[in-house]
Order: sequence, then structure tokens, then C-alpha cells
Amino acid sequence: MASLNNSVYKFFYALAALFLIAYIFTVVQNIYGWAGWMLAACFLSVALAFRGHSFLKGFAYTIMIFAAVSLAMYYPAYFKTVGNFNLSAVIVPMLQLIMFGMGTELSLKDFSRIVQMPKGVVVGVMCHYIIMPMVGFGVAHMFNFPPEIAAGIILVGCCPSGLASNVMCYLSRGNLALSVSVTTVSTLVAPLLTPLLMRLLGGSLIEIHFLDMVWEMVKMVVLPVALGVLVHYLLKERAKWLNQVMPVTSMIGIVIILVVIIAKGRDALLQVGGLIILATFIHNTFGYLLGYFSGRLLKFNERDSRTIALEVGMQNAGLASALASKISSNASVALAPAIFGPMMNITGSLLASWWHNRVPKDEELKNESSDEPIVIAQNT
Repeated sequence: MASLNNSVYKFFYALAALFLIAYIFTVVQNIYGWAGWMLAACFLSVALAFRGHSFLKGFAYTIMIFAAVSLAMYYPAYFKTVGNFNLSAVIVPMLQLIMFGMGTELSLKDFSRIVQMPKGVVVGVMCHYIIMPMVGFGVAHMFNFPPEIAAGIILVGCCPSGLASNVMCYLSRGNLALSVSVTTVSTLVAPLLTPLLMRLLGGSLIEIHFLDMVWEMVKMVVLPVALGVLVHYLLKERAKWLNQVMPVTSMIGIVIILVVIIAKGRDALLQVGGLIILATFIHNTFGYLLGYFSGRLLKFNERDSRTIALEVGMQNAGLASALASKISSNASVALAPAIFGPMMNITGSLLASWWHNRVPKDEELKNESSDEPIVIAQNT
């Protein structure tokens, strides 16, 4: 059976190579009507092949996102409207569905953990909302981007930590309880802090209506999460099916949000895409570095420092994308959030794999065999 499975995955590697050759041929021959399909098929084949490798498996979803983005870049018209319906209208409902899924994962036990480790939670949230907005502000101005793109970079930095940080924390041998607590608190305070920071740091780039932005975040974050928590509390054991359905739903929702945003901002992305990728990489990696060393400087142990690094560096890029569509009609604002999501999943997976093979030396690693990984979508 194992040899059969290996043969299947090798088949997908070979298929990916064939699609790549076909893509190069279509580009050379200027057959752009087929080029996008060949590139997307190549990425999809690679993602399926990665499923057969223990290390590469974590990158499969991100590669699938590349496949979807390829189609959006080559055929943007398909992802802008369907008939007379503007597909941008689905961004906020998709984000609300994702945040509802987060709520269904939370329980009263998760909130009690916040009280049990107040120092770690406070430091994690403060580092997140100090480091990422300031690094985003610095990066946006360092590259001298147009105001709308610069505002998008700052917006990513002002958003709460992403749910993917919990998965990466588990893989990194970090403090999973602290990770969940920091993600929860940073998300719940976001409706106030994100608009405030955006007004202070990005108000000179685009017009920010503070109260309107607060209300939008309440609708996108607080209400869906609260509803999810309520459903979890009322259904209890009967809500287990949601834990299986919502991660897949969230992953699909993230892809939909991405392709709509990429399609809408395609022309701007073609002009400065390389620079935005570099800027988001710097933003993301400096979040990890400054978060980790802030933890060590404040005398946190290795496990907690790893957790703080991931909580600082990994943003809820899906929320940033949805917010961008609400605070500005210019599609360029949403480009940085759309790129930041796949970027942080790649860097986060690499960092998690590095730490997973290095047991913290400053304390005995607790037996985590009873811990179950939090099965949630890796947000972009």
C-alpha cells in the first residue's frame, strides 16, 4: 500500500513537470489563453504531490492558493463579476463566516486560560500591536509606495494575529494555550485598536473614518465570533461536526477572498508586485525576530518566546483584505494583505519546522502527546 501511495505522489510530480513545460511553451508561443490554466494545473499537481511528504505537506494549501491566484492574474474578468453581480460583495460575508468558525473553536476554558497567564497574554498582545504597526509603517515609507499600497501594508500591521499562528505554535513546540489566548484577546480588542492605529499611522495616506471603521470591525469580528461562541456553548458535543466543516469552509473562503482581490487589483500588482512581495517578507520576518527577542528580553522561557514570535509575525490577513474593501474603493489597498497571507504561511511553516526539531533547552518539554492540534484554516 505504501509503495502504491508513493507511486501516486510521484505521478503528480511528473504531471506538474508536464504542465510546467506546457506553460513555458504557451508563454513562448504567446498562447496566453491557455497559459494561466497550465500554470494553475502545475501548482495544483505540486500541491497534491506535497501531500505525500511529511514536511512539504504543510505547504500544500499555500500552493493551492498560488493555483487560484494564477487564474485570477491571467483571467481577472472571471473573478470580478458574475452577470451583473459584483463579486467584491462576497468578501465581507466570507470573512464573517471565517470569524464565526473561530468562535465555534472557542470555549469558556479558553477564556479562563487568559486569567491564568495574564503576563504572557498582555506582553504578547502589546508586542503585536506595537511591533507590527511600526514595522509596517517603516516598510511602507522605506519603499516609497503609492499612498494606497502603503496604506495596505500599514493596515496588515494594525490587524490582530491570525489563526494560523495557533497551528504553527503547536508545530513549533510552543505554548499552545498562550497562543490561543493571545489570538483571542488580540482579535477581541481589534475593533478599537486597529482603527485607532490605522488612523494614527495611515491617516495621511488615505481617509480613515474612525467610527465607521470601528463599526465595520464589530460586524466582521465581534458579532460573528460571539455568535460562534454562543453556538459552541449551546450545542456543546453536538457542535463537533462544525469542527470538521468550518476549517474546510474557512480555507475555501480565504481562496475566494484572495482571487477576488487579486483580480480587482491585477494591473497595480503587475506594476509593483515584486516590491510588494519583498516588503511583506520584511514585514513578516521582522515580526518574528522582534517578537522572539522581545520575549527573551522580558525573561520569558524558550517556549513562550517562540509563541510570542509567531503571534507577533502572523497577521489576520483575511480580515485586512476585507477591511481594505470597506475603507477604500481603490483595489490597491488590498494588495499587501492578499500577498501577506501566503507569505506568512510559507515563512511560518519553515520556522515551525526548524523549531520542531529543536527541543527548548531552558526547561523540560512537557509531554504534549495528549494535546490535539487546533485544526483551523491558515488565514491570509
